Amino acid sequence: MSEVEGNEARKDFIRDRVQADLAAGNYPGVVTRFPPEPNGYLHLGHAKSICLNFGIALENGGVCNLRFDDTNPVKEDTEYVDSITEDVKWLIDGWADGVLAEKTFFASDYFEQLYGYAVQLVKAGKAYVCELTPEEWENYRGVPEQPGKESPGRNRSPEENLDLFERMRSGEFADGEKTLRAKIDMASPNLHMRDPVIYRIRHEEHHHAGDQWCIYPMYDFTHCLSDSIEGISHSICTLEFEVHRPLYDWVLDNLPVPQPRPHQHEFSRLNPTFMVMSKRKLLQLVEDKHVNGWDDPRMPTIAGYRRRGFTASAIRNFCQGVGVTKYKAVTDVGLLENAIREELNKTAERRCAVLDPLEVIIENYPEGESEEVDAVNNPEDETAGKRKVPFGRRLFIERGDFMEDPPKKFFRLGPGREVRLRYAYFITCQSVEKDAEGNITRLICTYDPETRGGHAPDGRKVKGTIHWVSADHAVDAEVRLYDRLFTEPEPDAAGDFLECLNPDSLNVVTGKLEPSLGELPIGQRVQFERLGYFTPDAKGSTTDKPVFNRIVGLRDSWAKIAKK
Repeated sequence: MSEVEGNEARKDFIRDRVQADLAAGNYPGVVTRFPPEPNGYLHLGHAKSICLNFGIALENGGVCNLRFDDTNPVKEDTEYVDSITEDVKWLIDGWADGVLAEKTFFASDYFEQLYGYAVQLVKAGKAYVCELTPEEWENYRGVPEQPGKESPGRNRSPEENLDLFERMRSGEFADGEKTLRAKIDMASPNLHMRDPVIYRIRHEEHHHAGDQWCIYPMYDFTHCLSDSIEGISHSICTLEFEVHRPLYDWVLDNLPVPQPRPHQHEFSRLNPTFMVMSKRKLLQLVEDKHVNGWDDPRMPTIAGYRRRGFTASAIRNFCQGVGVTKYKAVTDVGLLENAIREELNKTAERRCAVLDPLEVIIENYPEGESEEVDAVNNPEDETAGKRKVPFGRRLFIERGDFMEDPPKKFFRLGPGREVRLRYAYFITCQSVEKDAEGNITRLICTYDPETRGGHAPDGRKVKGTIHWVSADHAVDAEVRLYDRLFTEPEPDAAGDFLECLNPDSLNVVTGKLEPSLGELPIGQRVQFERLGYFTPDAKGSTTDKPVFNRIVGLRDSWAKIAKK
């Protein structure tokens, strides 16, 4: 099913709510937003949110804002702003064209307006300056079953609070010395409603706002007002923010914001197997050098998947196939791997590469000569045509395609056995050469010149077909065999997630590739026949020294493990 067909058929409780709002005339149109904090790279969970927010805007002729909720100058950086912007545009390119708002939004652009809203709350007696430390506040806030205690500053006059708040802004106080709290309900069973902090002091330069501010609004205060300022109709977020919704509503209900105001709706976050999704843990993987940066192809980041060779459409199809619910569930990452396999099986051209080479000498082939045979580019696509592949006396085959003492059901090459070289000839193994340690170093074979193209005039059949590369024409390349980063389906549930790191998540080999692969452009994906799908590495591959990343194998090698 195409993405367009999927969009027409897709329904879920959030889309139902959007349709009901439009039918009731609650909003003049649909405006959604994707609001990441720029404190890390986007991961697969963010991809689901992007697909949902941009998808709903696309389906309803609306727009979706990319907004950076950048209220914490300590953890945020322009590197993350740039990477997030690139990831979002890559993921929606060709799918939601025209839906992304032309302007990129920053919550920090609203700092003056947000400060003005905070002043209004102070003047109305709905916010106050508090001197309690975070440790002291833990005791005052209490537990859900019992009311908390009021801060000593809670009943200070609005005039006094306004003076203190203005002095906070002027830089008179040190970090952590004072905060501004919303005055709500110290007996609420929802701890987020027990006088939450809405401003804190941070004498830090901001990546976007510079050094203009030394007080910064908290996320819960900023987010709902940013939604209001931008005219968002449906503020869609993951379930962990459900308990924050009463505060979202309280802020908007107690300030003179434009109407109709936005409403928050929550859905279950994406929890794929064999991954961690916590930014803190992903940062730990990067900083402790368990991986080679945020865009390491083993990372569950969008940048990592892009570099590995996944397509945006495969990620979108995976996210849309998972669906939108309120149920917490674990999603098999095999669904994502199957999505890219299904796509590349139809679109990727085939090439020959040998990753564990064993030399073969065709002793009855003329020395010093070579020829070209026709190879099909993609059997799933007749329009892909054919290419010429060189063939000669000396070849490489996969070491695993030969056994000196093969069992009955081994249909590849063995002493005295005949197999088909894909696109070329039938060959028969005549003898084996070994080194002093008894390791096989070379096979001596013969070929039948009447079987060019892989067919015998006398009608005889062979059960085995193997791939090969002409040794005299082969291109040497570094091939990175990526696999899942963790050995356990739920690393977070296994205690220390680092103990589940897969020691075989990356194996690097030197492969022998057919000549056409030496000039494969960055971004093109191919199938190495019988091995998997590969693409040149965007950061390391050159025509002088090709580097290939394995996108995914031809089959799910983890499926049998999961059944044990």
